[in-house]
Amino acid sequence: MRGPLRIWSWPWVLLYLRHEVLALPGRTAILLFVIFLLLFPLFTQDPYWLRVLTLTAIFALYAASWDLLSGYTGQVSLGHAFFFGLAGYASAILGRELGLPPWATIPLGVLLAALVGVLVGLPSLRVKGPYLSLITLAFPMITLGFIFLFPRLTGGEFGLSGLPRLGQSRLEEYYIVIFIFLVSFLILWKLGGSRIGLVFHAIREDETAVRMAGINTVRYKLLAFGVSAFFAGLAGGLYAHFLRIAGPDSLSLFNSIQPIVWSVFGGLATIYGPVAGTFLLFPLLDFLRVVEEVRMAAFAFLILLLMRFLPQGLVLAVLERLEEECPRCKVRNAFTRRRCRACGVDLHLNPSAEFRR
Repeated sequence: MRGPLRIWSWPWVLLYLRHEVLALPGRTAILLFVIFLLLFPLFTQDPYWLRVLTLTAIFALYAASWDLLSGYTGQVSLGHAFFFGLAGYASAILGRELGLPPWATIPLGVLLAALVGVLVGLPSLRVKGPYLSLITLAFPMITLGFIFLFPRLTGGEFGLSGLPRLGQSRLEEYYIVIFIFLVSFLILWKLGGSRIGLVFHAIREDETAVRMAGINTVRYKLLAFGVSAFFAGLAGGLYAHFLRIAGPDSLSLFNSIQPIVWSVFGGLATIYGPVAGTFLLFPLLDFLRVVEEVRMAAFAFLILLLMRFLPQGLVLAVLERLEEECPRCKVRNAFTRRRCRACGVDLHLNPSAEFRR
């Protein structure tokens, strides 16, 4: 067949897998991770493990959304639970008042979270650093006040329970969440590696220099807030309908701190770092729930060890040992290669010697 469809022929897919995916240990690990998530129910359909992996995928999306805003642009949000909880409550209230199913209320809640995210981003145009962080921290606290003030609408301290389920069974809910998570992860990852992601990085490093280069930093900062709030709201809507309750806990300070911990543990400004951090830490914490006395102590000790020996994050530290950058063309290569897969230069050649040659 001729035309665009010819590009997606099987030989092209196999070549892409061989030269672009399997050539790098990091991309190979991501491929194996995706295969593991898709095939996991074939090995066991234990409701406990399906529940743990489903919640982990939801929180991984939540952590990745925080990383896009705070890791890439440096606009550190201490109140990211505001978008997470807002979308969950909006979806629950719309479903109860209008009788709409989750596939209609969750997108509406997500759009509301994205719109509010842009409005929350307006203070970032005038303040930055700890002042912006404190402003973001105020929003979930204000929302909690409204929740307790109007209990007939929000359910008060007990929240809104009995929400419609995402699927007819735990297995169906698992695949719905995993599919949404993988698509969202791909979008965030591509966005972080695009020109927009480069501008986000530049804003974090030196916003004044970016403005002097003629780039509208206002537009990009509001875009970061809007997109981050969109995916945080998506995670919040899925979370509310998976647990079938929208409660004040989704707006708590602890829920705002969690994505920060997961992102720092995995590696900031990578998207895949927070995802890896969540998939490592959340199941571990859930497993340690049986020994509640040492659960948080072990968690804190693990974080301290990581910050002491791997301050750049676990994933970045591992990738530094499995991959290395070509001194000439900057293409990444597996640590087992002696020559660059793109330009053929000796990977262990002194850059100054290569320049003289």
